[in-house]
Amino acid sequence: MSTDELLKAVDNLSEPDLANLVKRVMFVRAKHQANRSIAEETTLLQEIRKEIPPELNDRYEQLLDKRDDETLTETEYAELLDLSRQIECFGVTRVEALAKLATIRQVPLLKLMDDLGIQSPGVR
Repeated sequence: MSTDELLKAVDNLSEPDLANLVKRVMFVRAKHQANRSIAEETTLLQEIRKEIPPELNDRYEQLLDKRDDETLTETEYAELLDLSRQIECFGVTRVEALAKLATIRQVPLLKLMDDLGIQSPGVR
């Protein structure tokens, strides 16, 4: 049935039937929005929970140790910069997902982080 056909049928409804229809349509709409919101929250939570691959993090830590010991070569320094950018991208994506989820849930970002047990990462 097309939208025009539906509207013609609705036009012929009595006031009580029209009021009942509007209530039911609003319920269906709310259910659709809730399903969409749940799916979006799930996607955001998956993004928030993504971790830096262990091999990337391990190599990054090795290079930081060499940097701290002042034994880092130029090639390793370039690699460290590249790994830093990659890790930063993980962080940016995570913060963006956190911000979107906080907006959806209408809570402050720090409260959401507390609710999810997320702490700000330390800086080395």
